[in-house]
Amino acid sequence: MTPRTAQTSVPVLDTLAERWSPRSFDAEHAFPEGALRGVLEAARWAPSANNSQPWRFIVARRGSESFARIEDALMGFNQQWAGRAAALIVNVAEVEDAEGNPRPWAEYDLGQAVAHLSVQAHAEGFYTHQMGGFDREAIRTAFDLDDRLRPVSVTAIGALGDLEQLPDPLREREAAPRTRLALEDLVLVRD
Repeated sequence: MTPRTAQTSVPVLDTLAERWSPRSFDAEHAFPEGALRGVLEAARWAPSANNSQPWRFIVARRGSESFARIEDALMGFNQQWAGRAAALIVNVAEVEDAEGNPRPWAEYDLGQAVAHLSVQAHAEGFYTHQMGGFDREAIRTAFDLDDRLRPVSVTAIGALGDLEQLPDPLREREAAPRTRLALEDLVLVRD
């Protein structure tokens, strides 16, 4: 397999450079009760607009009814690999407060919380993979979410598995070199 550590233009924290999103999860690995507390605690302490903390999580360990409902809502090739993860987490933005006032930054804030979760997971020796390919209405219905709560993404989390367990097209993507746009292509203005 090609090296997974990011080749950065300047040094960054090892945890950030080494973090990547596999599709090959160890189907034997299981999280005991309470094992995900650290990653959720990291998410809890993410910054948010007005300290509103507009993130909510549906955490389901493999083998549970909730895991099966989330897995059923996955679309396309995500169903081919995500069921091997030890847990699936639905990342939900609270887009309105209790009084019905909109929270326009809720999805941005949720993204920060999920980033914190991902970095903490990597620091604890776990791997995560974010997915946008899922049926949001199926999740909303399966977990009886009201309109204030918007499912935004699903995170697969667990221990790294064998690359050979993946179907050919996914195995090729998994082994491909990591790439990113050049930093200069991302910064629109720098004075």
